[in-house]
Amino acid sequence: MDKHLLTMLVCPVCKGKLKYQKEQQELVCTFDGLAYPIRDEVPVMLENEARRLPEDEKLALAKEAKQEPAP
Repeated sequence: MDKHLLTMLVCPVCKGKLKYQKEQQELVCTFDGLAYPIRDEVPVMLENEARRLPEDEKLALAKEAKQEPAP
């Protein structure tokens, strides 16, 4: 996934930052608890195509984000 593209993409619902999950090929919005799929290297930024995160996964990702150093 192109790092420059990642800096420009935001959640289509809340306009918040997205976290790239390389192994799952998803862009995750921890605020809304949505994971947008990446298919053939193209992010699918449609709410109805997003996977809703289970509460435990959402909390784990939010906790992880708090521990990351600011850019």
